[in-house]
Amino acid sequence: MDTIQRLVQDKPLVIFSKTSCCMSHSMKQLITSYGANPVVYELDELPNGREIDRALQKLGCKPGVPAAFIGQKLIGGAKDIISLQVQGKLVPMLMEAGAIWIWNRTN
Repeated sequence: MDTIQRLVQDKPLVIFSKTSCCMSHSMKQLITSYGANPVVYELDELPNGREIDRALQKLGCKPGVPAAFIGQKLIGGAKDIISLQVQGKLVPMLMEAGAIWIWNRTN
């Protein structure tokens, strides 16, 4: 878990993903559609990816990916991000964390 803390430290938005995971892809697409530029860690491309995946599962992510951290806080997986988006809470969270600065509702 220290590894995860180091990876998310001082970053407004971090996504743990796998290149072959369609839910990871959907989460990244949704978040970047608001103009955010997340730091993305593709666990299947990292030498310690399995270790990170297990640590994410210990934190409560089932499955381990996708997992999003906004403002160094674990938000959860794709369902959690989509739920925040539907409730109108995702953009304010991204703005508060400094992941986006301006959002135009007409886009």
